[in-house]
Amino acid sequence: MPSRKQRRRRQKLQRHEYEYVVETEDGEEIPLDELEDDDEHLAAPRRAAKPKAEPALTDRRGRPLQKPTFQKVFRRAAIFAPILFVFVYVTSRDRLSVTGVVLNTLVLVAFFIPFSYLVDTMVYRSMLRRHQRDSAAKRGR
Repeated sequence: MPSRKQRRRRQKLQRHEYEYVVETEDGEEIPLDELEDDDEHLAAPRRAAKPKAEPALTDRRGRPLQKPTFQKVFRRAAIFAPILFVFVYVTSRDRLSVTGVVLNTLVLVAFFIPFSYLVDTMVYRSMLRRHQRDSAAKRGR
């Protein structure tokens, strides 16, 4: 049985109407209905082409990929900080005091924040390069 999210997505897809378009050599997108009308009236003027919007950058799951921000990194650090605290507390052999565990956790989080931002930036740039390469290949066809 589909989940509530899947049902809503399916309803949304059924709710919207889609147009079939044909792209001319000039890059102009013409709805199929207009194209049939133009064949009948060859002298009919065409509408000005709208600038094509660059498709959104998406990951492999089809979700939009957003630029890395420190706000996201701090949220992630807030999630991992308690996990790191428990890990340091459990693995400390000499049974550090709570302040020692907190200080060790703060050091780990201080390392985690810039490293996480760096990884997010590298992934975003990689996806951006892949997207540009794919769009250039599509234009080259």
